[in-house]
Amino acid sequence: METPSDDAPPARLTTLPSWLMTQTATHAHRLVSEGFTAVHARGYHYRLLATLDEYGPASQAALGRRSGIHLSDMVATINELAERHLVERAPDPTDRRRNVITITPDGRRQLRLLDKQVTRIQDDLLAPLSPDERAQLARLLARVLDHHNRRSDG
Repeated sequence: METPSDDAPPARLTTLPSWLMTQTATHAHRLVSEGFTAVHARGYHYRLLATLDEYGPASQAALGRRSGIHLSDMVATINELAERHLVERAPDPTDRRRNVITITPDGRRQLRLLDKQVTRIQDDLLAPLSPDERAQLARLLARVLDHHNRRSDG
């Protein structure tokens, strides 16, 4: 016999933080993808432009480490941004075997647009939470992530 709750997950799952984070991450990923697609961008674009804006010009390898973009995806991301004149690629004067990537003025304008889009996405994702609850959630998630990052680094 089918009841309205037959499509609900088992109660033991819905109380597990890991399950809740995974389900929420699925929604977050969808919202971010849709939000960036609406402004002709991808998450990698935002991550790379934000990294360049904060740290300044860098090699592809340094950008990969700082942004969390795997080197196999880095070249394609840089190519996409360079085609749109959002970044420039130039030989490193100290080591001609590698390139230095720099954000352009157009890249900074695009980053400001993406920052606004990210704010809208966060507002959509976290709509049921108050500003204080959003800040608390971010602090708690950062603490859990930091703990696991330190464990994996050691």
